Amino acid sequence: MSDEESYEYEYDDDDMDEGGFEYTDDEGEQANDSEVALENAYYNSKGLRETDLQEAANEFEKVIIQEREELATKNEGDDPKKYGPWSFKCIKQLVKLQFRIGNTDSALAVYSRLLDCIAEGNVSPNAVEKGISGMTERVASLLQGVVMRGGTDVRLNNSIDPQTLALSVYDSTLRIFHPTTGSCPNERLWFKTNLKYGQLLYEMNETTKLQQVLRDLQTAQEQVTGEVSGSNNTQSLEIHALQMQLYSRQKNSKKLREVFKKAMAVRGGIPHPRTLACIQELGGKMNMQAKEYEAATKVFFQAFKSYDEAGDQSRLRCLKYLVLASMLHGSSINPFDSQEARPYRDDPEIAAMTNLVHAFQNNEIHKFERILQQNKSQIMGDEFICEYVTDLLRTIRKQVLRQVVKPYTKISLEAISKALNNIPVTDVENLLVGLILDGSLDGQIDQVTGVYKRGSNNDTFCDNTILTTLKFEAMKNITSALEDIAISTTNARMTDGNTAMRGMVH
Repeated sequence: MSDEESYEYEYDDDDMDEGGFEYTDDEGEQANDSEVALENAYYNSKGLRETDLQEAANEFEKVIIQEREELATKNEGDDPKKYGPWSFKCIKQLVKLQFRIGNTDSALAVYSRLLDCIAEGNVSPNAVEKGISGMTERVASLLQGVVMRGGTDVRLNNSIDPQTLALSVYDSTLRIFHPTTGSCPNERLWFKTNLKYGQLLYEMNETTKLQQVLRDLQTAQEQVTGEVSGSNNTQSLEIHALQMQLYSRQKNSKKLREVFKKAMAVRGGIPHPRTLACIQELGGKMNMQAKEYEAATKVFFQAFKSYDEAGDQSRLRCLKYLVLASMLHGSSINPFDSQEARPYRDDPEIAAMTNLVHAFQNNEIHKFERILQQNKSQIMGDEFICEYVTDLLRTIRKQVLRQVVKPYTKISLEAISKALNNIPVTDVENLLVGLILDGSLDGQIDQVTGVYKRGSNNDTFCDNTILTTLKFEAMKNITSALEDIAISTTNARMTDGNTAMRGMVH
């Protein structure tokens, strides 16, 4: 376990830092008595966390004072460091205690002490990076409402404000580790923290500030050595993920597509699966908006697998989108037949989509519409899915319509309407026109008798009567509109002319 995991049984990275457990065959390098005393005092203090938080805090403070006195003794006449490695570990524990207690002001005050400890203490860069990364991760978890304690929220009261806490922690962290102006420059820590800060700004819908963060991140990355590295490529993907979230919210399809192409062209990076899943999910949504359903199916499947690899519950949401895209594409392949998706077939959150795709592939339109009606909260509750329900109904109706008219050379529009769950005859006409125009059906509509007649391109009747009718109706509407404009213009001129004449002397 890392120190970001359970509070009941917590195994800290501290234990692996310098001054923790060290094994050596050279007895001359073993820790002296004072070092052993500090170590024992630190671990004794940690042992109190589950019984008395205040007592644990007091004991950690004693370790800090003890180490400071020893540092002052060892460095007489010099400018001694105010803090040592054990003090850094103790202050980290004090920050965690304040997170558990749930006091925003106290947590920020102790975190400020932690940053002072880094600036004025003798702490290894490795320990600093591990410690600060752990702190910002913990703050991000608090912000999401989940702290790693078996997946439950460990806030003991409502006095903590995760958003205020996160903004302050990120702001102070960015200042101290800024690559050029910080008191302790650290490009990697600054970059990681800036990404978290950007994500927070996105969730707060602070578009202007987020754009500035993205510019800072891109500038910092461009200043890295020109050689292509895995680390640089990973950072590129993380920036692209944040950019895509912004452009998706702004509905800037052009920019979104540009960034998606760049992200998919990156090679050699090792991003977190969740970062990759975010890029793929947004790419799938982009394809859906452009009605590129086949491409969306493929990208959503990759996003689902990435979320699954990350152990993220968003995989179920993405699986729904995969099913949606598959049906709109008219694919005969059941998405749940894949090895990766099969285990989720009977998940309560997915069951409605499982039944829906089964009805879709069997052309059971009555059952299909009944499932939509009975599972509004699970299906229609998702804003993205809701946008495509009309297209989905149109797709299955076209699919069933082709099946209905196939055995006939002539069939009434009323009969087709009944087969399509009693939709209006005008809707049947629209569906037929669409199928005739895209070449899916070879026939004509007799609007006078309300009959669809199947025919081939060689038939004399096959002159696309409906298209001609539609053209004439459109031309008639245009002519009528032009006449209205001409009459209005003439009347206006006559009115102006009469006014002018009344002002003349004859």
